[in-house]
Amino acid sequence: MRSSKPSLFLLLLLLCFAHGTAVLAAPAKDRCAPERCPRHGPLVQFPFLLRGSQQPDDCGYLPDFNLFCGRDGHTQLLLRDTSRPLFVKSIDYDNRSIVVQDPNRCLPFLLANLNHTRFSYDMSQRGQYAYPPYNYTLFQCPPPAKRNSMALVDCLSQAGLYDVYAVESDSYVGDLPLVSCERNGSIDSLPMPIEDMMGEAKLVWDKPDCWNCTISGLWCRRNGTDVSCTKPHDGHKERRLEIGGVLGTFFLLAGLIGLGYVLNEKRRDKAFRLKIESFLHDYEALKPTRYSYNDIKRITNDFEEKLGQGAYGTVYKGKLSNEIFVAVKMLDNAFGNGEEFINEVSTMGRIHHVNVVRMVGFCADGFRRALVYEFLPNESLEKFIFPGEDALDPSLSWERLHDIALGVAKGIEYLHQGCDHRILHFDIKPHNILLDNNFNPKIADFGLAKLCSKEKSAVSMTAARGTMGYIAPEVFSRNFGSVSSKSDVYSFGMLLLEMVGGRKNVDVNAKNMSQMYFPQWVYNHLHKGEELEIRIREDGDPKIARKLAIIGLWCIHWYPADRPPMKAVVQMLEGEECPVMPKNPFVSSSSGEAATMQGRLWNTNLEVIAE
Repeated sequence: MRSSKPSLFLLLLLLCFAHGTAVLAAPAKDRCAPERCPRHGPLVQFPFLLRGSQQPDDCGYLPDFNLFCGRDGHTQLLLRDTSRPLFVKSIDYDNRSIVVQDPNRCLPFLLANLNHTRFSYDMSQRGQYAYPPYNYTLFQCPPPAKRNSMALVDCLSQAGLYDVYAVESDSYVGDLPLVSCERNGSIDSLPMPIEDMMGEAKLVWDKPDCWNCTISGLWCRRNGTDVSCTKPHDGHKERRLEIGGVLGTFFLLAGLIGLGYVLNEKRRDKAFRLKIESFLHDYEALKPTRYSYNDIKRITNDFEEKLGQGAYGTVYKGKLSNEIFVAVKMLDNAFGNGEEFINEVSTMGRIHHVNVVRMVGFCADGFRRALVYEFLPNESLEKFIFPGEDALDPSLSWERLHDIALGVAKGIEYLHQGCDHRILHFDIKPHNILLDNNFNPKIADFGLAKLCSKEKSAVSMTAARGTMGYIAPEVFSRNFGSVSSKSDVYSFGMLLLEMVGGRKNVDVNAKNMSQMYFPQWVYNHLHKGEELEIRIREDGDPKIARKLAIIGLWCIHWYPADRPPMKAVVQMLEGEECPVMPKNPFVSSSSGEAATMQGRLWNTNLEVIAE
């Protein structure tokens, strides 16, 4: 029983603190406090105003943001451009969006004259691929014949008189059953097919933006056509707040004696959340799709199908629609301080290339973080080049391996030269090369990526980053040179040689020591003019295998200055002729340093493989 006394004492102190601050420093009531309609609809707060409630008129932003409770108690929105009110399903104040519904399933036509200076369609609903907005032409046709190739618009049709159909405006009219039909208007700029948004749509607003107020713990209020941040207390209570603050500080210090660790963790978590939110606010101009955690659960069907486990989290298969699948990477909250999340989101927002995986969106909901990518059904290259005891998958011929190598090289070249800033990946390896339906490669996993100016040839690093077996020597020791884009070239070379050998570059189970380190074995054979007799199936295979191996050797020179840039690597892969043999990549003027580094890398890789 004695051990419980300190805990009881701390509990009493905290109760005293809570009571003292509640009495002496009670916060002033917000005259614009959130209200709700009787049917438990969404909370209504600034910039929206709930008409008929206790909220004064100046608690709303503009008339278009006025809501009211209908006769049935549901929250409704009546825009100046609509002929009848819309039901409000939900409001997301953080992402400045509102979901509206029409029970008559005629929503696109009610919003046809939407005032886009206030609200606009959420174009991120278009899903995985950036299709242009959907535009439709309307046709009025006599009943009763059904035209299955066109979308019937029930709310505009007149039973027994005529039916109205919506046809995509770029369709070829000659292929449609439009006999006895006549044109009857149009509807443009929809974010998704008209059938999918007849009953519900998400609208977004750009102004007002209350993010700066919210993140600072202030009230957001209208100030003309803009907003201002207001302190959440009145002047006549400041004295009581000061008294409460003195007493509260005393009790708080007493409580911190026993709860220091917990409070420290809360401060750390708060700092982390502020860091993430600050980044996301700055990143908002790039318009990524931001999902809530509930969205992520719905997309993954409560994390039903697990695709894999990585160093930074678990990947699940998800579905945005019946035809669009995604891969959702749930990041491990215990790893890092959000740097990997910020790295990946900021980097992927700058990248648009056929050989780089596309990020569909992200989730930053409290401490839950996720990245949503396009789903690539053939998974990673690792699965095909490290088949264990089985032979290499027949679909990966040497020509296909060459095409995969060329695609990866073009992706890396784009990262190095095609963006506003040079992007160094620092984790090029087979596991991070994903393959689509046609085995086109896409570079993935930018958690370790680093941005640098194109004017700078070298980057500063405080610690080594990457995966053992693919890390360039200069990342370990600056005696080899500066860390730069050539570090990715080294990793690509190691990947090429593993594609050639169909095995890890370091194999502790090799039959003899000469085959244990595959790059050295490859160089020795080619230097002697011997062929690489590995998995040869067709007449042209030896030539492709030799070409890939030689390019790989060019890329893995110890010193960055001896490696070609990725542009030259792409040119070698695209060339018809086999490149000339490079000098020995493992020998240099500083042979002692090279030998030391080679031993260090060998030992490290042996340890990793042994595990």
